[in-house]
Amino acid sequence: MPKSVLITGASRGIGMRTAEKFLRSDDGVTDVVLVARESADFTRTVESLRADNPLNKRIHTFEVDLGDRALAVGMVKDVLHHVGRVDILINNAGFTAPMSIQQIAFSDFETTIAVNLYAPFTIVQELLRGGNTFQTVINVASTAGINGRSGWLTYSSSKAALIAMSEVMREELAIFGTRVICISPGRCATDLRKTLAPDEDPTTIMQPEHVAEVMHMLASDVGRYIDSQNLVVRL
Repeated sequence: MPKSVLITGASRGIGMRTAEKFLRSDDGVTDVVLVARESADFTRTVESLRADNPLNKRIHTFEVDLGDRALAVGMVKDVLHHVGRVDILINNAGFTAPMSIQQIAFSDFETTIAVNLYAPFTIVQELLRGGNTFQTVINVASTAGINGRSGWLTYSSSKAALIAMSEVMREELAIFGTRVICISPGRCATDLRKTLAPDEDPTTIMQPEHVAEVMHMLASDVGRYIDSQNLVVRL
């Protein structure tokens, strides 16, 4: 039976590497759904993935700004129409604009919450309303959501809320046999990390492909044997 994975924030970093992992693995997944904002990065990533698809899996792309809830709702309807169902959902898209409290623009706070919290909620809710039940949902939070950090108020707040939301999703979706997993990566060499820690040497910290390996394993049958209550992933 065909099985699909939907990955948000798929244009680069952890999302791109996760897509690569699913495309190159003989894991039963037949359809890889990539969601990201329209960008040159996303165009290049899709071209690269289509050119290196050894198992000839179907690749579906949806360009959408998940900070706009109406567009996120429309994207879900399009996915259900064109793909049929989502078995594995990876809510990876993230946004941040680090500032001290007195400098935070409220619009940036709203965007951070919209992308990091409202979008995962909206995607799960709209898929459920469309009759979709999942095998696995993986929400990508952050260790910054466990311990707040100076200058990261909006990001830490959104990720702390995502961790709590995942706990509720785990309880409520268990009736469908769905595994809801929340992972909190530590320092990882992504463009988002460059925004948070611009002076850090990216070669000294965890790489996106390491997180992708962990998520692929958690979505597999082996992942069923791991206690999935906010797993910290770090070097």
